[in-house]
Amino acid sequence: MRKKTSLIHGGKLVDQSTGALSTPIQPASTFKQDGVGNFTYEYARTGNPTRHAVETLIADIEKGTQGFAFASGMAAITAVMTLFEAGDHIIITDDVYGGTYRLMTKVLERQQIKVSFVDTSQLNKLEEAILPKTKAVFVETPTNPLLKITNVEKVAEITRNNNLLLIVDNTFSTPYWQTPIEQGANVIVHSATKYLGGHSDLVAGLVVTNNENIGERVHFIQNATGGVLSPYDSWLLIRGIRTLGVRMEEIETNTNQIADYLKNHQSISKIYYPGLEDHPDRDVHLKQSGGFGGIISFAVASEEKALDVLNKVKYFTLAESLGAVESLISLPAKMTHASIPRERRLKIGIEDGLIRLSVGLEDVVDLIEDLDQALS
Repeated sequence: MRKKTSLIHGGKLVDQSTGALSTPIQPASTFKQDGVGNFTYEYARTGNPTRHAVETLIADIEKGTQGFAFASGMAAITAVMTLFEAGDHIIITDDVYGGTYRLMTKVLERQQIKVSFVDTSQLNKLEEAILPKTKAVFVETPTNPLLKITNVEKVAEITRNNNLLLIVDNTFSTPYWQTPIEQGANVIVHSATKYLGGHSDLVAGLVVTNNENIGERVHFIQNATGGVLSPYDSWLLIRGIRTLGVRMEEIETNTNQIADYLKNHQSISKIYYPGLEDHPDRDVHLKQSGGFGGIISFAVASEEKALDVLNKVKYFTLAESLGAVESLISLPAKMTHASIPRERRLKIGIEDGLIRLSVGLEDVVDLIEDLDQALS
C-alpha cells in the first residue's frame, strides 16, 4: 500500500458495526463488562475506540507495530523519557525545540537523568559523547529551527553497536516524507498538533515503536500517568492525517519557490532550508526523506529588523506552532525557543534576528509578494 493510500486506508478506521467511513467519536468514559475481566474496553484512560483508531493508523503509516496518542507532543516525549531512570544519560540533538530543551534541563535533570546536547549531524561528536551510562540518543531531523539534518541510518548503526535506543522526533518531515523506523530508529515521537493535524484546531502527541517490549512499557506509562488524547481530538487527528499527502506536496511546492526567492535577497544574511543546493546535508536528507518540508528559517541584520518584518507581513500570521494550512511566521529567540538561555541560543546559531516561516497553502505569489514588501 503506497503512502497516500495508507493515509486513508491504514489502521482500523471503518466502523465494523455500522460500516461508517468516518470513525465514530466514542465519548464513553467506561464500558460494560460481560464478566469480571471479560471486556474489549475497560476505562477510557486505558483504551478508547476512537483513540485506538488513530493509534493503529499512525503505527501503520510510520511502519511501526504499536502507536500511542497523547494530549500533546510534550506529553508524548515525556512518556518516552519516563522509560529512563535516575543515573541514566541521554544524548540529544543540540538544536531542538525549546519545549524539549526545557523538559530535558528543568525536569529530567531534577530526576537525576543526565542529558548532553550534541550536534548529531556530526557523527564523530555523537560517538565522543557516549558514556557508560548512556541509554538513548534523541534526534530531531530536520531540526527546529536551523533545519540541520542527522543521518538516521548511520546513527542507528552507532546506537545498535552501543546497545542504545534511538528516538526520532519526526514532526517536521512527517511519515509522508520519511519513516525513520525503516532506517533503524526504535521510537518515533510527534507533535501531531503540527502537520498531522494540519488545521490549527487540536493539540496532540504521538509515539510509535516497532519493539513489543517498549510498546508495553509506553502503554503502561500512558495508562499510569493519564495524559491521553481525547476522543474528539483523536477524530480530528484522523481527519487531518487523511489529507496529509496532498497538503505536504502543495506545501513543498510553495516552500521551494519561497526559498528560491529568499536565497538571493539582499536583506538576508543566512537561510536555512534542506532543499537548497548549498545545504551541507542536502544529500543525506534526500537519501532518507522524500521531501524537504515546509519550514524555512532565515536571518536578518538584527532583532529590530526581524520585528519590523513580523509587523509588516499580511498573509504570514505571527503565531506559535507550524504545519498548518495557513502560513505562520515567528521569532524563535522570543517565541518557540525563548526558554533556552540567550548565550546558548547564540552558540548554536539561533540569532536574535532569526525568523522562522511555516509555509501554508495560500497562493505562493501572494506569499512571496508579502515577504517582499515586508523585507523592503
